[in-house]
Amino acid sequence: MAEISYPFNADNADGGRAIVSQTQWQDMAHLWGGDRIDYTLVNTSYVSADLPFSARIINGRSVEVKPGKAWVGGFYYQLTATKTVTVDANPGTAPRKDIVVIRADMATSSVNLAVVKGTAATSPVAPQPRRVSGGIWEMVLYEVDVAPLDAAVTLDSRLSFNTAPVVATPWNTKQVANTLPHGSMVYDLDVNTNDTQYEAFKGRDGYMITRDLGNSRYYRPDIVNVPKPPAVWQEGLWRWVAPRTVWFTAFYQNLEWFDAKLVNGAWTCGITLPVPAHGGIGHILAGHIDNNQGPSPDMPNFVSVLGKINRGADSSVAWLYMQSKWTPGDGMDGVPFIPRRGSLTITGTYEASRN
Repeated sequence: MAEISYPFNADNADGGRAIVSQTQWQDMAHLWGGDRIDYTLVNTSYVSADLPFSARIINGRSVEVKPGKAWVGGFYYQLTATKTVTVDANPGTAPRKDIVVIRADMATSSVNLAVVKGTAATSPVAPQPRRVSGGIWEMVLYEVDVAPLDAAVTLDSRLSFNTAPVVATPWNTKQVANTLPHGSMVYDLDVNTNDTQYEAFKGRDGYMITRDLGNSRYYRPDIVNVPKPPAVWQEGLWRWVAPRTVWFTAFYQNLEWFDAKLVNGAWTCGITLPVPAHGGIGHILAGHIDNNQGPSPDMPNFVSVLGKINRGADSSVAWLYMQSKWTPGDGMDGVPFIPRRGSLTITGTYEASRN
C-alpha cells in the first residue's frame, strides 16, 4: 500500500496501523525533540561532578560514568547505577581521540554506553557520532584524548542538556520572565500593540531583548547644541539586533531658509540616540549632510559626517564631525550648523547601556 499511517486503535483498509516497528517508532519519535540529557540547567553555575553522566578516569584507561537519563534517537535511556567503559590502549607514537557515547542500536533493540575509537594521527580528529535511522544512533557525552605510548587518558565534556521551554506572552514579557527559570527564551507577541514583537532571554546577565521580530521602532532624533528651527523634519528608526546591541538610522532636516548654527561656546553639535550607549567603550557612526536645497554657501553640497559616541559615561548623544573645509591636512572639525533646507542622515550599530 502506498499510504501508511500509525499508530491507531486497529489496522484499517486505508493504511492505518495499530502496531509500529522499532524503526517506525524511531522515525516518529525523534521528531519530538533532539538528543539531550534529561536535566534542565536552571542555575548560573554547577559543580561538574553533580551533573548527570559526570565522569572520571579510573585505573588509567577506564571511564566511570555516573547515573543519568537521556533522550537519544527517539528512545529514552536511564543509567541507574555507575557504569564503567574501557578506552582501548594506544601503544603507538601518535595521539588519538575517542568519544564516549550513548548509543541506540536497532540490531540489539537497546540503548547503551559505548566508546567509539578514533584514528591515531599527528593531529587527530574525534569520530563523528553516527545517526542512522533504523541502524545506530549516537549522542556524544565525552571526547577522550588518548595520549601515545599508553600515556595518560583525559576527558573533555560534550554533555548537552535540556533547556527551559520557550514561551510566548501577549504583554508584560519582562515581568513574566522574572517568574521563569534561568535559561528561558520568551517571545513578546505584542497583542496590545503598544510596543513591538521581540525575543528575549533570561540568563546569567539578567533579562535581555535578543532581537526585535516586528517592524522597526520609531523615535524622534533631536540636534544638540543647535537651536531647533521653527520648521523641522525629524524621524528615526531603530531595533534591537542582538542583546544590548542597537541598529538605528536617523534623519533631521532644517526646513527654514536660514542656517541653524551652534549656540555660543559650543564646538560641535550632536544627534540624540534612541537608547543610551554604553560608556565603557567608544563608538563610531557614519552619515552625511545634504546641502543642496538652499544651499548654504559656507558648506559643500554633500558632506561626509562621522558620529562619535565618547567613551566614559553612558551617553544619549553622538557628536558630529566633518572634514575641514579649509584643507584636508587640517583633519576633522566639528559640524558648525545644519544648513538652510539641508538635512542630516546618520546610521550605525552600537552597544547600548541597557536593554
